[in-house]
Amino acid sequence: MALARTGSLSAAARELGCDHATVGRRVAALEQALGLRLIVRLPRSTPLTQGGQAIAGLAAEIEEQSQAIARHARSAGATPQAGVRISAPPSIAAHILAPRIAAFNQAFPQIVVTLSGESALAELDRGEADIAVRMVRPQQPELLTQRIGMMRYALYAAPEHAALPDAARRFLAYDHHYRQQPHQQWLQQLLQGRPVVFHASDLFSLQQAARSGLGAAVLPTFVADGDPDL
Repeated sequence: MALARTGSLSAAARELGCDHATVGRRVAALEQALGLRLIVRLPRSTPLTQGGQAIAGLAAEIEEQSQAIARHARSAGATPQAGVRISAPPSIAAHILAPRIAAFNQAFPQIVVTLSGESALAELDRGEADIAVRMVRPQQPELLTQRIGMMRYALYAAPEHAALPDAARRFLAYDHHYRQQPHQQWLQQLLQGRPVVFHASDLFSLQQAARSGLGAAVLPTFVADGDPDL
């Protein structure tokens, strides 16, 4: 299924947490067991054959049914003392959700909340979380989704850096994994030839670098508006 979703051995290996040679061996073993060629081995991709597509479709149905069984088992075994697991990006978990857990606990004292601050997409069907807060809409049609708010961003810098002439300003940005995010696209429009001197994979590193005077960063207003050093 990972190979069908990603289209290459390397991408499937990253999803499964193993090396591409292991994925290749597993596919070869499955082909031998079925007596059917499942993939076309190209230099940069590994598309499925017609037979492979048919097998992948059947496997997807089996996976969906097994996940439905697991969901039913979890709900059937739930008790009034059951917990709820929430997954959210670290900034949202720390600044928005965690401060509200006390009020939730007063209203529902029998429910224990486990809050995970993580940026990776949690697999709700596999029981990794009950609720996931994300800045992108999930693609799985079986998930219940609801928009709960809007993230606002602005440009922030330490006072000494903000006082520099426009041409002398430097910028801080997320690394390439977030390049397509709207706030990073906006930053690219602001650069106008001025340099990005620092990249980070998380919001808090960008915030601390901006506080140090290294440069200006695009940050969520709910995080940076209350920072006296920006």
